[in-house]
Amino acid sequence: MVTGGERIVSANGWPDHKPGEFPRPRNPNTISYQNYNFHLPARPEVGAQPTPAGHSLFGVALNGVPFDPGTAEFWNRDPRSGWNYEAKSGFLDLGLDENNAHVQPTGAYHYHGLPVGLVQKLGGDGSKMVMIGYASDGFPIYSAYGYVRANDRTSDLKKMHSSYRLKSGTRPSGPGGAYDGRFTADYEYVKGSGDLDECNGRFGVTPEYPEGTYHYYITDEFPWISRVWRGTPDPSFMKRPPPGVGQSGFARRHP
Repeated sequence: MVTGGERIVSANGWPDHKPGEFPRPRNPNTISYQNYNFHLPARPEVGAQPTPAGHSLFGVALNGVPFDPGTAEFWNRDPRSGWNYEAKSGFLDLGLDENNAHVQPTGAYHYHGLPVGLVQKLGGDGSKMVMIGYASDGFPIYSAYGYVRANDRTSDLKKMHSSYRLKSGTRPSGPGGAYDGRFTADYEYVKGSGDLDECNGRFGVTPEYPEGTYHYYITDEFPWISRVWRGTPDPSFMKRPPPGVGQSGFARRHP
């Protein structure tokens, strides 16, 4: 619903596709209905600087399930260490299902990567651009495919690739060892090395926005779901971070 300059999303967080079986190994939690009431700017604007998402929800899928890319797991169980484990690194088994999702202790089902079941319900991936949700700053989120030429809807589709890569060398502190992708801090943004910016998005036309807009993609490689907003996130997506982790500054946007 769009009213007063805001897009309001009220949802129970239950997916419209078949989720994996929960509880399951490495995830002992049971899915339960939630009570979400998200507010997004209906006319989002690009901010002066990107805003780190921290441990807040990045956005919400069209089926009402949140995108929550971060984890609560840290090296030595110490959030102050700065070494936060990655859910899809292959080094940490958090019991993700075939939709790249799992369940929090609160019963909240949430995505850490591409919501495969939702994409299939929306017509599949690769034959067309598939809009799958909204980020908390109001900009749309798409699956991995976009137009080869960002402003040409007649151009072919291609799978978008992020502009992040593993750092070279070894970690200077904490767990030590070579950068191998198990921690968020193992990656660095290299402008122009992929198709997308540091927010895992770009400006261009889409089927839903033929005049063009900024939009995000969910990629097959880090960061999968963006960890940075291009616009101003709404506080309705903020959740309490793990102890010792600071919260990003949020400012409510008024129409």
